Amino acid sequence: MSLLGWVIFIVALLFSVMLHESGHFVTAKKFGMKVTQYFVGFGTTLWSTRRGETEYGIKALPLGGFVKIVGMTSMDEVDPADEPRSFRRHPAWQRLIVLFAGSFMHFVLALVLLFLLAAAIGLDNDNTTQLGPVAACVPANAKAFENGTCTASDRPSPAKAAGIQAGDKVVSFDGKPVSSWTALGNDIRSTPAHRTVPVVVLRDGHQVTLHVTLAAVGGRSGSYLGVESTNVFERYNPIRSVTYAGSMFGQVLTGSAKEIGSLPAAIPHLFAKNRSSTAAGQVTSVVGAGEITGDVVSASVGWQVKVDYVLLIVASLNIFVGAFNLLPLLPLDGGHIAVIIFERIRAWFARLRGRADPGLVDMTKLVPVSMGVFAILVVFGLMLILADLVNPIRLT
Repeated sequence: MSLLGWVIFIVALLFSVMLHESGHFVTAKKFGMKVTQYFVGFGTTLWSTRRGETEYGIKALPLGGFVKIVGMTSMDEVDPADEPRSFRRHPAWQRLIVLFAGSFMHFVLALVLLFLLAAAIGLDNDNTTQLGPVAACVPANAKAFENGTCTASDRPSPAKAAGIQAGDKVVSFDGKPVSSWTALGNDIRSTPAHRTVPVVVLRDGHQVTLHVTLAAVGGRSGSYLGVESTNVFERYNPIRSVTYAGSMFGQVLTGSAKEIGSLPAAIPHLFAKNRSSTAAGQVTSVVGAGEITGDVVSASVGWQVKVDYVLLIVASLNIFVGAFNLLPLLPLDGGHIAVIIFERIRAWFARLRGRADPGLVDMTKLVPVSMGVFAILVVFGLMLILADLVNPIRLT
């Protein structure tokens, strides 16, 4: 099952890459730019085919993808016959759309996945008081409680002794209505141990009143009943699903911005024993994301829980990658966007002074900056992969 999780993650990752490049490809073609290559992966070509003026293919290293548009910068050598169709000869607004289209596709995919999560799969309703498994015994101590173990000498749990069953929905506890699992847990813990209280449950459409005598577990505070929550999934209507997708997108985007800002602080803690509780616990590589996906798929939980988590992982990854790609740093798309905006601002000031448009930025001057940023990204990416291999983030 862990291998299946990895397969699901890799397929989702490659699909995301293809969508990203398709965004650049489709918009460039729409504006009449000449696109000569569309590839998934880097390195040695494994397979390719030519359709018209474009070569499509797959390369050996599935670490991304690329679309080659003629004349992306002032440095590119272009056949004079192709110059009118080069990227650099098109209006700034068209070039900006082409560059932004990659991240846009990530965002669209994330929104679609979040919508499907709410509308088709359903979301775990944590406001329910429907009960899951009923404990067989009162744990002898805190360790037995954490492990869920029983011995022959342990007495039955209060819930089991009172006849509470999995699937019962708690209506009231000790005479007070309860509407959420959190409220029920608070009521149980605040009631003195060894006290007998009435519990009203809804079973098969009928209310049943049971009397439970709460117990105490050594080493733990609060009373013990011996019930667990269950996962009740609620499918949202289309309007509510759209609202959920938008709200969750905003939350993940905000979280992604915080994660990007915390990257420098994460470096010293990547190999710390307590990585999960530090800033390094908030960032991971594709290896770490794949491991987490594998853990989710292999976990002993219902299929809806697994699908929900996997969709959230893939959606969150796409939002993060889309946002990161828009950072104003070369060689990212955001860096090229910043260059075009600078060109237009410079042209505007030139017009104010009655001077000619200075034209394209001389990219040769920016090559050292671009190479430096690229090197930093590669080194940090390799550090993240190594940390995820030898010091992975542990799910709790």
